[in-house]
Amino acid sequence: MTDAGAPSVPPDSAAAPAKPYRVLARKYRPSSFADLIGQEAVVRTVSNAFETGRIPQAWILTGVRGVGKTTTARILARALNYELPDGSVKGPTIHMPVLGTHCQAIMESRHMDILEMDAASHTGVDDVRQINDSVRYAPASARYKVYIIDEVHMLSTAAFNAFLKTLEEPPEHAKFVFATTEIRKVPVTVLSRCQRFDLRRVEADVLMKHLQGIATKEGVTIESEALGIIARAAEGSVRDSLSLLDQAIAHSAGEVRADDVRQMLGLADRTRVIDLFHHLASGDIAAAFKEFREQYDVGADPVVVLSDLAEFVNFVTRVKAVPVTADNVAFSETERLRARDFATKLSMRVLSRMWQMLLKGIAETQGATRPAAAAEMVLVRIAYAADLPTPDEAIRMIDQNGGGSPVVTNGGGAPRPATSMSAGAPPVQASRPQGPTLAAVGGGMRPQAMSSQPSPSQQDQPALRIASFQELVALAGKNRDLITKSALEMDVRLVRFEEGRLEIALERTAQRSLVSDLGRKLEDWTGRRWTVIVSNEQGQATLREQNLRAKSEREAAAEADPRVQEILARFPGTKVIEVRRLAPEPPESDASAVEPPDESDDDDF
Repeated sequence: MTDAGAPSVPPDSAAAPAKPYRVLARKYRPSSFADLIGQEAVVRTVSNAFETGRIPQAWILTGVRGVGKTTTARILARALNYELPDGSVKGPTIHMPVLGTHCQAIMESRHMDILEMDAASHTGVDDVRQINDSVRYAPASARYKVYIIDEVHMLSTAAFNAFLKTLEEPPEHAKFVFATTEIRKVPVTVLSRCQRFDLRRVEADVLMKHLQGIATKEGVTIESEALGIIARAAEGSVRDSLSLLDQAIAHSAGEVRADDVRQMLGLADRTRVIDLFHHLASGDIAAAFKEFREQYDVGADPVVVLSDLAEFVNFVTRVKAVPVTADNVAFSETERLRARDFATKLSMRVLSRMWQMLLKGIAETQGATRPAAAAEMVLVRIAYAADLPTPDEAIRMIDQNGGGSPVVTNGGGAPRPATSMSAGAPPVQASRPQGPTLAAVGGGMRPQAMSSQPSPSQQDQPALRIASFQELVALAGKNRDLITKSALEMDVRLVRFEEGRLEIALERTAQRSLVSDLGRKLEDWTGRRWTVIVSNEQGQATLREQNLRAKSEREAAAEADPRVQEILARFPGTKVIEVRRLAPEPPESDASAVEPPDESDDDDF
């Protein structure tokens, strides 16, 4: 079958005209279901439907860019109309070992019975009306008329409504294949009339094998690490990966090396990114600054450096959670080995903290007028804060130190918190001798896990005594039971308080289990039994009400001050928002005494 549109070449021509170059994404476009990669579920479902004769009237294909939606639609059209010149194929089939009568025209999108429409440029009801009018007529030469509508979500509401009747009851010779990247924008009335297939992103290792095969066919030598970089940059899109491979071949003009691909994409060297990660995890900000500046001087974008750093943090976290992740061949051997090493040394909380700080820092760097300086400030925050102990770890460390804060010094002598990994000189314990010991882990230092068993001295300690209801509320906060602390402040009105006995009245908002839970928790916290009684008496106001009343009194007293009144008069619209007392509150025993005027208190509003 000849192509009527092909230019004719005179016999006496000296040489045939040069054939135009076809990009790899078009040259190696799949032509059969066997060529599709990464879409096994779709291939299996369509194969079973064709073999059993359960072929629907409409399909809708959805997925991100470049995963093969339009290509799959054309393969479906080819399978529906597959015929051989000898007439041996009598119906639709997915087995297409050779090109059939209509295959070439279908794959080149020029068959008269296979109509492709771009809904992005044909959005109106008139375009759909033309389809409704033409669908009644039988195909000219093929077995089925197939309508392929790309980006179908771009159709207007009226166009969708005009499609419904035809889509639900089309002629036997008509089939519809829709493709979209925004499946949520397609009305449910259309979705219910179609079989939906979600084309998934292609895994990086599958993409690497596919790209290696194409590079071999093209006679191009390419490093395995370069293939991994391209596969990760494509983010699961086959078309994007082929476009990047095409660009890398042109950029390298020979063997495609990983350094060339990094330079082409503006990426930092992965090994140097890992070194930067190590410096940050070790708290060595000087080495981190030096490494970042060297990468910046050779042309690395600060945002890209932070993004690569965040990607490696994510990889280490996944390796720590699921160790088999380190077997992914899309990452280089260096990345996998060092990720395993970091995963054993760093805790999940440290990694999560680094991820959150990088996520926020990337956004700050993107909007900064000086991205390099902004990125350096992000590195400072990570180095000095990302490896701090968590609040519960800090509390345990302080308790073990008898109230002292555990501090270590680095090689320069400057005090800094205990870190998960330490670079340079070994840390020196500067807190009390009874503080937590530091254990070396792979050259790093981290606080050892405290034993959950109480020490003999703790077992011999007397029961904790509580002198007031306020101390009880403070004890709930000290034990980090914020729910109980909030309930005591908002839902409890004190009637009587004695050591070991608490008589209260409850608000209507109080939980039913508050009394029983409170008795049990007080026994755990103080080491002695408590009796909690619900009284019918009114009791005192809740602590929240008392705090609000005290706040109102302070604000009223401040507003009554002549100087404040003068300020309010000079600046109309101003008001007292909050009153803070800088000086400590006088003890209750001295509350009745006459307090001499204090000039500092007059300004505390």
